[in-house]
Amino acid sequence: MLFSTGRSILARALFDISANWKQRGLIATYCQSATALRPKKSKSQRKEAQYFSDAKRVRAIGGKGGDGCVSFLQLWCNERAGPDGGDGGHGGHVVFQASNDVRNFNHVGSVLKADEGERGNAKDCHGKNAKHAVIKVPIGTIIRNAQGIIVGDLAQADLMFVAARGGAGGKGNRFFTTDKETSPKVCEYGPHGEDFSYILELRSMADVGLIGYPNAGKSTLLNALTRAKPKVAPYAFTTLRPHLGTVQYDDHIQLTIADLPGLVPDAHLNKGLGIQFLKHAERCTLLLFVLDASASEPWTHYDQLMHELRQFGGQLSTRPQLVVANKLDVDEGRENFEELQRRLEKPVLGISAKMGQNLEQLLRIIRREYDRQKTQERALS
Repeated sequence: MLFSTGRSILARALFDISANWKQRGLIATYCQSATALRPKKSKSQRKEAQYFSDAKRVRAIGGKGGDGCVSFLQLWCNERAGPDGGDGGHGGHVVFQASNDVRNFNHVGSVLKADEGERGNAKDCHGKNAKHAVIKVPIGTIIRNAQGIIVGDLAQADLMFVAARGGAGGKGNRFFTTDKETSPKVCEYGPHGEDFSYILELRSMADVGLIGYPNAGKSTLLNALTRAKPKVAPYAFTTLRPHLGTVQYDDHIQLTIADLPGLVPDAHLNKGLGIQFLKHAERCTLLLFVLDASASEPWTHYDQLMHELRQFGGQLSTRPQLVVANKLDVDEGRENFEELQRRLEKPVLGISAKMGQNLEQLLRIIRREYDRQKTQERALS
């Protein structure tokens, strides 16, 4: 009796607390917005290799089929028991499989060849089929043939593309036995597998892509938001390859952020590092423009960046955008921030990636825009 009474008192107290929270709007606020989880564990100081391959030309060769066998069975009671040559095994295929286990093409060789099938044997023993050569590639890999035409798009995990089929196994002389030809002495050779050349291109499946000039603070921002370790230095073109980092929210949603090498005026004319790395941002749900507010005229940087995106082509320039003004910890940045807001005529968030200013607000805005875009995509589909 005392136990049931205490339990009812506790339930009544919890009900009163929840009703009080609902009046204050605390429960509704928690359910509507997700909070980014900041990493507590310190980053590793181990230097990682800087090798990165986002495009590769490969040659795929299917395995040769096994040869058939010519054999005649001889028993103690019947020396002419008939043909018993088995068929050869099939050659293996060369298959590309999208996987989360790899990030680039460093492990992919220039020549990819599958195993050959085993030849047939006597006593109707067929040869063993060869195993397929499954090559893991990053998610977002585009496969082009020798003419440059896209023949495969591995945009989801575990998707496969058969690059080269193996040869079929040759038939043994048992296969050619007929009523008129009871002892054939012929068999088939196993044909060679297919031989094709492909071009593999990586288009990173990031949710947010960082676009900006060199030394705008993109690597510093990625370093502050995620556990990625891009190189940070005060000289142009510090970032020579894309870097990926992940932000985790308290509702178990993870967003991937891609740091791309900086763009310069006339990058589409192959100045600087060019625009070859912009293919990693083609599938980003959101583009985050990082402007250096401490520059002399930072509002001109946005127009130039949009011009380079239009020159790249496709729908990259029409992707959803967010604009942030970095380096507000510098006096020049604070002075140019208001003028930058007035000239761009769109919301601009002022941050300091180095000092950590307004990064929590930035993560909330990124998550809100990401959820909005995903809702629109589901509505259209």
